[in-house]
Amino acid sequence: MNMTNRERRDRELPYISDEEVIEEQKRARRLTQELNTVDRTDFETIGRIVKELLGKSDGAFINPPFYCDYGSHIEVGKNFFANYNCTILDVAKVVIGDNCQFAPNVAVYTAGHPLHPDTRNTLYEYGIEVTIGDNVWIGGNTVVCPGVHIGSNTVIGAGSVVTRDIPDWAVAAGNPCRVIRKITEADRKLYYKDREFDGEAWNHVLALLQGNI
Repeated sequence: MNMTNRERRDRELPYISDEEVIEEQKRARRLTQELNTVDRTDFETIGRIVKELLGKSDGAFINPPFYCDYGSHIEVGKNFFANYNCTILDVAKVVIGDNCQFAPNVAVYTAGHPLHPDTRNTLYEYGIEVTIGDNVWIGGNTVVCPGVHIGSNTVIGAGSVVTRDIPDWAVAAGNPCRVIRKITEADRKLYYKDREFDGEAWNHVLALLQGNI
């Protein structure tokens, strides 16, 4: 028995966006239209739409505008935050861990097309899953390509194009994105390059980490 294009898509096989596939996308288009036209100060409504749009979330907040293909293929952990103009092409699953932050203009692409023009012009396309671990910060104007896995506690520098897996506890940047160095204990008291938290702010940080506030 032949598979439908939806079934092919969900198995990460080549598929064509036929009427059934496009019909499934209409839900996300309606919800993103609502999200992108809501009063920007109405945080309660923004939160409600985000929760309805995403397949799984816990306290997620997205600053509109935001764009995605389905929304239901996106799973985010606790406290996810995406800043303005985020795009997630969730043809395949996009799984994001706890406490992740996206700067403005971050794009996550699971979608792709064949390289050869003959096969590409048949309208076949594909989606390959992207996974992002816990406590990841992705800098502005970064593109994450299909099939990429980004480890936990990692920072991706602004303007990066992530074409391959990035390990845990790394600072990575560039096009293509490469590991620059590991994040170590020495980074704990720094807030920007070699600048340390001042005493007042550091005491507040310690209180927050210890759960005293």
